[in-house]
Parts: sequence; C-alpha cells; structure tokens
Amino acid sequence: MKAIGYSKSLPIEEVNALEAITLPDPTPEANDLLVEVKAISVNPVDVKVRMRAEPTEGHTVLGFDASGVVKAVGSDASLFKPGDHVFYAGAINRAGTNSELHVVDERIVGRKPASISHATAAALPLTSITAWELLFERFGVVEGSGTGKSLLVIGGAGGVGSILTQLARQMTDLTVISTASRDKTSAWCKDMGAHHIIDHRGDMKAQLDALDIAPDYVAGLTGTQQHFAAIAEFIAPQGKLGLIDDPDPASIDISLIKRKSISLHWEFMFTRSMFQTADISEQHKLLNRVSDLVDTGKVRSTMTENFGPMTVDNLRRAHAHQESGSAIGKTVLEGF
Repeated sequence: MKAIGYSKSLPIEEVNALEAITLPDPTPEANDLLVEVKAISVNPVDVKVRMRAEPTEGHTVLGFDASGVVKAVGSDASLFKPGDHVFYAGAINRAGTNSELHVVDERIVGRKPASISHATAAALPLTSITAWELLFERFGVVEGSGTGKSLLVIGGAGGVGSILTQLARQMTDLTVISTASRDKTSAWCKDMGAHHIIDHRGDMKAQLDALDIAPDYVAGLTGTQQHFAAIAEFIAPQGKLGLIDDPDPASIDISLIKRKSISLHWEFMFTRSMFQTADISEQHKLLNRVSDLVDTGKVRSTMTENFGPMTVDNLRRAHAHQESGSAIGKTVLEGF
C-alpha cells in the first residue's frame, strides 16, 4: 500500500521532511478494523510527533484523524462490518492514518455522519473526543446543566476550541466565552456559538471583569505557560482548569491556584487506547453521539481547508499551515 512517513525529524521546509513509501498491507488483529482511508486531517500532534520522535528504524507513518470504509474485521470485532463508513482518531502507539489502508481498534471508532463527505468528517474525531472528554468527563459537566455558570475557551478558533464551543453551547446551559486575537478568528468563534469573545493577547481579567464573569471552567488549549498566572487570578473559586497543551512545568507556579481550591485536569485523548482502559469503548459511544449531532444539524464540521489528494507535497503544505499558528478549524486531505 501507499503511505507517507518520515525517517528523520526535519523542519517541514526540508524536502525529505515527509516521504512517499510503500508498505505491506496491514492485517486486522482481534478487535481491529481494516479501513480503506478516504480522508485524513492534520492536527498539532502530527507536528509534535514529527519534530520530537525520531524513528528507531525505517519510517514512521503519522496521521490520527481518518474517515473511510471498513474492508475487513478482526476475529473479535462485532461493532462494524465490511462496507461500513467510519471515522476515528486512531492511537498514538500504532501506525498512523497517512496510508491507503489502516488498522484501528473498533472500540475507538464511530459511525461516520451520513450527511457529510469523508473529507468533511475527517476533520472531526480527534478534536471531538478531546472536547467531549474535557467538558463532560474531566470537568464533569452534566448535559443540560450549567445555568449560571461559565466556560472560558482559550484558543477558541483552533480545532478543539471550535468543537468545545459547539458542544458547550448545544448541550449545556453554560455561558461560553472564547478567546481570539484577530477579526477573522473572532468571527469564527462567534459563528461556533460563543456568547462573548475576548482577546487573549490583552488583559483577560479586565475583559472578563467588564463582562462581570469569573469563569467556573477554563479550557487552556494554548498558551498555558503564558496565561497561567492570569488564569489563577480570574478563575472562580473552586473552579476547574483543564489543559491540553505542553507548558514547561518549571515555568508554572502551581501554588497560585491553591488559595481558590482550583482543580487541575489534563486531557489526553490517547489515554484510553494507550492503556487499554476498561472504558475504552466510551470513545466509540461518544463518536456515535457526535455523528448524531452532526446529522441533526446541532454540530458542524470544522473543516476550513481541503488541500486535495494525499501527496507528499500537499501533506507538507498542511503541516506547514498547522505550524504557522494561523490555522482556523481543521485542514483535510482526501485520497491518494
């Protein structure tokens, strides 16, 4: 099968940062599906792995988000059958989705939304899982609740922020505040459903004070290292702070959140697949819920760019776009 991988961690401008390779067709194991990949999207984790994890031998194939068609199933698989259309975010400790065929544990796979294309669907899984787990599991928000409480999404125009805003607006009564620093990203956040927009490059506390809001929940999706001290000041007493980025632990004074009894939560959507947790199938269930929300028009895909077929050049462009820091929503590629 055709695939795209990397043999050495290089800046994306280097011609060999990503390379076309040919690999044997994979075989599904017990709980696996063999999926014909129709479309993928690029996430910050693709860039992080490419730049930080040197392949130990041969090439590493990246890619997590995928939408495709089931070709075969493993001996213990029962949730899907050949011909089913699926979408999922894969596992960080298995081969990636930048390939014609891919094997994935069916317990982290969802039914693709019927109302949208594979390319549009490929933008959803990783960010939807991350946002869902952060909101409903880490923060413990109950669907339909939240009256009188508020959620601040730092980095609202990114992939996770875009879905988190939609889920919070559609499935809870929380007041949602998103941060953005440009007219274009502010408009996007408003379109995703944010009640209020503030600028994370300015004095966030002053802006929140002007709204008379001390957020009960803060989703630190980006810039946590820079914003931690400010968050400690403006978050509500006994609030909850959730992080997904990679701040330098030495740069954060955790004692700042002690006096308010703030709870700190990490969200890493690969935890269930990495550790084969007893509740691993929760990701299958939540992706099916997201699929239903899309098909009923309550949540929409955050695809903003389609860079065309999955070629080395197009994938390099997608990585460069992700690294630029100016990406809004998600970038997808479809087919080889």
